[in-house]
Amino acid sequence: MYDNLQPFWANLVEMTIIGVIFLVFYALLGLLLIWLERRIAGFFQNRLGPNRTGPFGIIQTIADLIKLLLKELIPIKNADKFLFNLAPFIVIIATFMTLAAIPFAKGLHALDFNIGVFYVMAVSSIGVIGILLAGWSSNNKYSLIGAMRSGAQIISYELSIGLSLVTVVILAGTMQFSEIIALQKDTWFIFQGHIATVIAFIIFMIAGTAECNRGPFDFAEAESELTAGFHVEYSGIKFAFFMLVEWINMFIISAIAATIFWGGWQPLHLGFMPDGFNHFMALIPPIIWFFGKAGVVMFIMMWVKWTFPRLRIDQLLNLEWKYLLPINLFNVLLMAFLVLMGWVL
Repeated sequence: MYDNLQPFWANLVEMTIIGVIFLVFYALLGLLLIWLERRIAGFFQNRLGPNRTGPFGIIQTIADLIKLLLKELIPIKNADKFLFNLAPFIVIIATFMTLAAIPFAKGLHALDFNIGVFYVMAVSSIGVIGILLAGWSSNNKYSLIGAMRSGAQIISYELSIGLSLVTVVILAGTMQFSEIIALQKDTWFIFQGHIATVIAFIIFMIAGTAECNRGPFDFAEAESELTAGFHVEYSGIKFAFFMLVEWINMFIISAIAATIFWGGWQPLHLGFMPDGFNHFMALIPPIIWFFGKAGVVMFIMMWVKWTFPRLRIDQLLNLEWKYLLPINLFNVLLMAFLVLMGWVL
C-alpha cells in the first residue's frame, strides 16, 4: 500500500482500516461479555439464564441491542441538551483510547508508546468526566447523586490502581507494554516480584472492580437507592453506550492485569517442569493465551459481583483511604527495596 499511495493517503487508509476493526471488535466483545455475564449469573444463582433465543440464548443480546436501537430517545425537560448528549460519547471514546494501547499478541498492537502505562492511566481517567456531565446535565437528583458517588469512587480508587502499576513499573524498569511482556518471557511478574507483586495484583483487582462500578462497588447505579444512578434519564442507544462501557471497562482491567502480572500473550513456562511441558505451552497461539488469561480475570470479577452484597458508601471509601492506600504505599517501597537489593527473580 505504501508503494502505491502517497504517505498521507496510505496512513489515512491504514488508520481507517484499524478504526473499523476496532469498532467491530468493540461491538462484538460487548455483546459476548453481556451474554457471558448473564449465563454466569444464572450459574451462581442456580438458574438457567438466557436459553430461549438461539442456542444457549446467544442471540438474546443481539435482540436486546436491536430493541435499544429502535427505542425512542426521550427528551428530558430542563436538561442541558448539549452536555446530556455529549456525555455518553466522552465515556465511550475514553474506552476506545484505552483499548488501543492493549497488546493482544506479538505485533497485534495499535499503539505501543514508551509511556504505555502512563498513557493508559491518563486516558482511562477521562471517562469520569462523562459520568459527572451525565449526572449534572440530566436535571435529576438521583442522577446527580449517582454521578457524585461515581466521581468520588473512581478518583479515590485511581490512586490504588496507579500505585499498583507503579509497583510493576519499578520491577520492570519500563512503562512500555511490549517491553513489559518481553521481560516475562521466562517467568511472569506475579512470580518474579515475590509478595510485592502478589499484593499489587490483589489491590489492582479490588480497585479495578471499583473503577468499573461493578458489584459489590456499584454505588453509582444502586437500583434500590438511586433507581439507576447517573444514567437514569438516558434511553435508547445512549443508554446502551453507558451499559456497553461497563463491560468494556471490565475487559480493559482484565487485559491490563493479564499483561502486567501474567505475562500478556506469553505462554506459561515453568523452570522445574520438563522441557516437553514448556514446548507444549509454546505451541498454543499467543492470542489464545492473552484472551484466556483475560477471560480468567473477568470470570473472577463476575464471580465477585454475583457473590458479595453491595457495601455502604462509607465502607467503600474507608476501604480505599484507610487500608488499600497505606498498604499500597508500603508495597511500592517494598518493591523498590527488593529491586535495589536484587532479590527478584
